[in-house]
Amino acid sequence: MKCQNLDVWKRAAALSAEIYIELRNLRDFGFKDQLTRAGLSVPSNIAEGVERISEQEKIRFLDIARGSIAEAKTQIFIGMKIEYIPRKIGNSWIKEYDELGRMITSLMQSIQKKSQK
Repeated sequence: MKCQNLDVWKRAAALSAEIYIELRNLRDFGFKDQLTRAGLSVPSNIAEGVERISEQEKIRFLDIARGSIAEAKTQIFIGMKIEYIPRKIGNSWIKEYDELGRMITSLMQSIQKKSQK
């Protein structure tokens, strides 16, 4: 299974790029670095997970990607509160991360079912 063929990876990579673009002029480098790193971690861990041979490792990296989603969402909420991120953009990112989380969970369940056969 190649990560580039997965919709979840494509969407996570696109969102990561969108976050980088939106925050490119933000002068709070600590905040920007934290959020862009969390966002970048999602497609990176999906890629690393699906390329692993062991089902257990696949699931572990996908679970890390879910954790990175929670981290990014927390930072987005804070970014909206302190007015670094426009509410409309932040809410769309949160919605996309919620969907990505569901997609990753489905992928994990599919891998688990496959390994039980």
